[in-house]
Amino acid sequence: MKDADWFRDPCPQPSKTHEEGAEARQTSLTKPPGSLGVLERLAVRLAGLQGTDRPKAENVAIVLFAGDHGITAQGVSPYPSDVTVQMLGNFIQGGAAISVLSRELNASLEVVDAGSLAPDDLPGVVTDKPRRGTGDFSAEPAMTAAELAFALAAGRRAVERAANAKPDVLVLGEMGIGNTTSAAAITASLLDLPPVEIVGAGAGLDDEGIRRKAATIADALQLHGLTGALADPLAVLQAVGGLEIAALAGAMIAAAQARIPVLVDGFIVTAAALTAARINPACRDWLIFSHRSFERGHQIVLQALEAEPLLDLRLRLGEGSGAAVAVPLLRLACALHAGMATFEEASVSGPC
Repeated sequence: MKDADWFRDPCPQPSKTHEEGAEARQTSLTKPPGSLGVLERLAVRLAGLQGTDRPKAENVAIVLFAGDHGITAQGVSPYPSDVTVQMLGNFIQGGAAISVLSRELNASLEVVDAGSLAPDDLPGVVTDKPRRGTGDFSAEPAMTAAELAFALAAGRRAVERAANAKPDVLVLGEMGIGNTTSAAAITASLLDLPPVEIVGAGAGLDDEGIRRKAATIADALQLHGLTGALADPLAVLQAVGGLEIAALAGAMIAAAQARIPVLVDGFIVTAAALTAARINPACRDWLIFSHRSFERGHQIVLQALEAEPLLDLRLRLGEGSGAAVAVPLLRLACALHAGMATFEEASVSGPC
């Protein structure tokens, strides 16, 4: 039974000793204290997470989870579900944005089919799914309890594979037509907010499409009894979640348990982060939020998690692309921390 509840196992705390050591080094470097702003904080935080005086962000692993959503039958996306499977091939062939970014960053990229409609295993894709696509949550739960447990564990298995290469940082991404609808439903339920305050254009809905999407979510939350008091995150995932979103939540918890910092992408991944933090609050310390998405609900989830993202580039692609774009900031923060001279080394007078 304990292994079945692995996602509730404790996550280690960041090393206060190494954070304090990194803080001390920052005050000794040849610059006014605090003059490198967020870059200083990043280096200190990574030192604590990695348990080292000299943090790094060179060895980066990217894991992308894909899944399809039965809710697309309700017209909540301008794209057909076929696109999810087509994009799986594009990721592997190197033509997608995250494929290009992973090459530029010299990062590994694993694509996991956590629940797409693909009938067969796809070459180059790790297939680890309990079913092909979720149920239409406007009429039935998105998945069973057993399927949810499988999807959470699929995230854990992906982290175990990535951990073999001892990554400095893990980037998590997603792909799934209809998954902004699922993410908005999760967010509305967990934060007890009207869906109309969260729902955005997703992959390109017009105003009428956005209203229809919000109404569909509101009706579904009523159907599944997910309105009012704060809901159980596992019940929310089972009722209105996505298989790839559940895998993301499982991956975040597993990464935290394994002391691997996670660079969180946009709205869908952040909704998974909210869910993960509700399931296992200690995993929150291991999450670094990369950017503020242009998707409407993202700012609301960031505020709920008390997260200040590193970038605001009006991105809303997904795939882990925003998190990948933030990797160079982490690398530069670490390089400055390790490579700058101290006042003593440079024979420069420090502050009085």
